[in-house]
Amino acid sequence: MTEDKARAWIEAHVPRGTMAGLEKLVAMIIDEMPRQNLIAASTAEQIWTRHIVDSAQLVPMASPSAARWIDLGSGAGFPGMVVALMLPELRMTLVESRRKRIDFLRFMAESLGIADRVTVAGQRLEMLESSPHDVISARAFAPLDRLLPLAHRFSHDATLWLLPKGRSAASELEAVTTSWQGDFRVVPSMTDPEAAIIVASQVQPRGKGQKGRR
Repeated sequence: MTEDKARAWIEAHVPRGTMAGLEKLVAMIIDEMPRQNLIAASTAEQIWTRHIVDSAQLVPMASPSAARWIDLGSGAGFPGMVVALMLPELRMTLVESRRKRIDFLRFMAESLGIADRVTVAGQRLEMLESSPHDVISARAFAPLDRLLPLAHRFSHDATLWLLPKGRSAASELEAVTTSWQGDFRVVPSMTDPEAAIIVASQVQPRGKGQKGRR
């Protein structure tokens, strides 16, 4: 996917105001790059493909009724900030433990006018108080065998997990099949023919009963 095609795909899926917000987000990230390494320099010229569309492709996978989304290891705001701009009714929690990234995420939320529904949890996930979310996303946060035990307490029995995993998706999923159960699918990524997204629901440690509904 070229940058022109990536922008065209976004423009076809969001209103004009959302597109303006995404353009502002891109401009803020590029402006901040000399001060901190928010994204790999090698991907800066493909930011719409490698980061915006790569994040936005998760939105159609989520239920329209999803109200609370938690994004683990948000970094420069991918995918959480992009999702928050595209879903104006959603309450988003961005989990990030690095001080400069925390400050930048809060600055972006304020600048984009979404700070009233975007919470930047500036601490390690292990220190965050448990709470149920409808969607859990994580992009380059941790391997699946570490991510599931860390994040499971933020799920309920209908939570959808959206986990971009690059080329390691199948091998990471295979590594947890003996210890975790649920409905797991590997979905090809729009932006990289060799990358994939793990989509999961009803995720439970093997041998455990289902948790009650909220």
